[in-house]
Amino acid sequence: MITKCSTTQKLDFLRDRQVYTIQYQRVGLKYHLMSTIYKNGKKFTIREMIEAVLEENRSLVQSLSDKAAQDFIRRILDAKSIFFSAQGRAGFILRCFCMRLMHLGFSVYFCGETITPAITRDDLLIVLSGSGETPSTLESVKSAKKYHAKTYGILGNMESRIASLVDISIHIPGTTKLCRDGEPHSLQMAGSLFEQSAFLFLEVIVLKIYQKRKKDVGSVSSRHTVIE
Repeated sequence: MITKCSTTQKLDFLRDRQVYTIQYQRVGLKYHLMSTIYKNGKKFTIREMIEAVLEENRSLVQSLSDKAAQDFIRRILDAKSIFFSAQGRAGFILRCFCMRLMHLGFSVYFCGETITPAITRDDLLIVLSGSGETPSTLESVKSAKKYHAKTYGILGNMESRIASLVDISIHIPGTTKLCRDGEPHSLQMAGSLFEQSAFLFLEVIVLKIYQKRKKDVGSVSSRHTVIE
């Protein structure tokens, strides 16, 4: 059950003597998680847990601004080629975004692949990192700056080395593997909330570019792989 009010939303799950309350304030994204022990070891249903995860993502994306998103889109449209760098689960998410931009007709490359060419000053490097400290991603930023390419970070930690190096970044204040004190509380494993919200953000960026370019489904579908 979801109860809405002007400044605070709460999602209360009641099961026997167990109560989980996920409360967030729209300003500051303050999370509060309270729990007691289930009577007889009973647990939430899958549906209830999915609702909790969705609510965490809803609260997090309140901090993302349209202005920052529009600036990100402009940088993508202005780039001659777009390079991507991320590792682990973040790497899979960024590869999804890379693929979608390819479908939309952009020249895209994922760092580390054998077909990736040299980056130039007319290109853009996009990195995704919750911690902002991923070693290989950090090296990608350093290399891109060496060749005067533009660099853009989608980060969970704005006090990181990657954040200090990229030309511009957008902050997705989810949980990271660092488990820092300032991170929001989450029912999920470390990093999951950041990764989910990053995926949703990038999917919406794809949708905005898709609409901006007024592409039809047929023209995009023709770029989908036929060798699988």
